[in-house]
Amino acid sequence: MAKVKRAYFCSDCGYETPKWLGKCPACGAWNTITEHIVAKESSSVASRVVSVPKAEPLKVQDIKEGTTQRIDIGNKEVNRVLGGGLVPGSLILLGGEPGIGKSTLSLQIALTDNSLKTLYVSGEESAEQIKMRANRIGIHNEECTVFTETLLENIMAQIEETRPDVVIIDSIQTMSTDLVESSPGSVTQIRECAATLLKVAKSNGIAIFIIGHITKEGSIAGPKILEHIVDVVLQFEGDGNHTYRILRGLKNRFGATYEIGVFEMRDNGLKEVDNPSEILLTHYDEPLAGCAVGAAVDGLRPYLIEVQALVSNAAYGTPQRSTTGFDQRRMNMLLAVLEKRVGMKMFQKDVFLNFAGGFKIADTGMDLAVVAAIISSYYDRALMEGVCCAGEIGLSGEVRPAPRTEQRISEAARLGFKRIVVSSFAQKGIKPAKGIEVVYISRIEELPKALF
Repeated sequence: MAKVKRAYFCSDCGYETPKWLGKCPACGAWNTITEHIVAKESSSVASRVVSVPKAEPLKVQDIKEGTTQRIDIGNKEVNRVLGGGLVPGSLILLGGEPGIGKSTLSLQIALTDNSLKTLYVSGEESAEQIKMRANRIGIHNEECTVFTETLLENIMAQIEETRPDVVIIDSIQTMSTDLVESSPGSVTQIRECAATLLKVAKSNGIAIFIIGHITKEGSIAGPKILEHIVDVVLQFEGDGNHTYRILRGLKNRFGATYEIGVFEMRDNGLKEVDNPSEILLTHYDEPLAGCAVGAAVDGLRPYLIEVQALVSNAAYGTPQRSTTGFDQRRMNMLLAVLEKRVGMKMFQKDVFLNFAGGFKIADTGMDLAVVAAIISSYYDRALMEGVCCAGEIGLSGEVRPAPRTEQRISEAARLGFKRIVVSSFAQKGIKPAKGIEVVYISRIEELPKALF
């Protein structure tokens, strides 16, 4: 038996201290230090199961460059976020809210007919529940093996026996090892299990997906070291009241983190959305007041999204401000700019803002579209048909160029828009686009003339 010792860990960040403290010195949280019994030789789990070769130091010029062959997992959106496919020997953490579709996406990856031998380890559901989900998805793969287990030693033995190409762990909070005397989901158990899985992935060249829970604040549950251990961190986002989901890369050691994947939740599972602009635009018989279209960019992916605004007289003393999918503080800033620079009496108005599809937009290039929708609703006049906007607004009322303005213009032209309003400061670096008129403005006072 390994010698054990007592230690204290922060349940929020995983900070270790030899004694109990009321406040965590690392993250500043109060009453999060808890006592755990840990083992000094806890790393012996992987050493007994996996023979790790001895490493030798090398000079940089002596290291041979190798070409990593990425694996196509049969899902275009997931391949896009991973940087072109799955890297053998990588450890991937997938997090998201309860019921967002993490297990559904993982099971679809496991059941995809891509000639990959997959081991699906479930510690939360029984084999019958997984079979029911597989029947609902309608995908069957003979190379997929389901293993319901929570003990890490048994999982390692099964990996040694089956030698799969891909392993899916659902979820890391349910896994535990006998060498750590603490309950599953604790800081010590999560850290030890993740470190052991990392050694198995690197030594055997097995790609491992780990599903992780999130906290009420939306961050990955468990110690922060969990995100440092893994190679890729994927966040599955979306609103439970809407059908669209976004897979976003927060960390990627094998590629960039600015790609997103868009999915639509249906009765038979998650469907890939190749063109998000089509689902985020509403086609009306006639133009409506308060509706504007903005050209947004998330990572490298441009798409057009509809912005809806409602401006009405304040029935009470304090005007109401409400946003869905947009930062309310930024909307208050834009309203102050409109009142100061354009002369609109916004302090007497209730303002409600909404983005189509339940998407959350953090792109500052959508400022111009938000202001356009507010102006349209304020004057109760519909914008010209086939007009969209892309630009950032400063506090002095200047219109700044949005990142990747040329890609936004190309996306608007591809979808048949006739005019796009952008910042005049970006005029030098933009090539003329075919089939669309580009209107350049430098001040927010010029926006109404370009819209109506």
